[in-house]
Amino acid sequence: MSCNWWRLFLLALSISCLVPACGKEKAQDVRLEMITTLGTIELELYAEQAPLTATNFLRLVDGGHFAGATFYRVVSPANDNGSPVISVIQGGIGDAASPLPPIAHETTATTGLRHLDGSLSMARGEVGTATTEFFICLGAQRALDYGGTRNNDGQGFAVFGRVIGGMNVVREIHAAPANADTDNEYLKGQLLEQPVVIRSVRRIR
Repeated sequence: MSCNWWRLFLLALSISCLVPACGKEKAQDVRLEMITTLGTIELELYAEQAPLTATNFLRLVDGGHFAGATFYRVVSPANDNGSPVISVIQGGIGDAASPLPPIAHETTATTGLRHLDGSLSMARGEVGTATTEFFICLGAQRALDYGGTRNNDGQGFAVFGRVIGGMNVVREIHAAPANADTDNEYLKGQLLEQPVVIRSVRRIR
């Protein structure tokens, strides 16, 4: 009798842990509202496919670190100084010191994600240097995937979410004048004359 009782208990426990009541937040359910001076962008994070990158971003969101951040760089075929040409807007806290350490690089080969229209991805220098800076794609950008030739290391960038509302705002940012002064030849013609301020980012689900 006691043996059967324990079997029923374990079965009930295993079934209960298959539903969200177990406290496991589904990746596709993590949604954010980013309010900028040009309008609102709604984001969905892929925390299941890209857990390290999505978790890092959420820690920045929950800590309020993006309040007052900006979109400050736009890249398009008209001003791209790299190859192959891409179309993205880049944002983050810029030159401010990162409140978090760099994260490991989650390649698209590992996550199965791709840089598509509206994809949210992390900016980086060397592999494992991503911290607070991110970008949003306009159109599919396969050169940014693992194996792409935008970076010499071939590791690509780490997609961890997508825009689910407000691509009109993304396009408006992308079309803004970008002739701010810079001594960096690679960035010439890409820095916004008036960076677009991110007023807040918060979870909406």
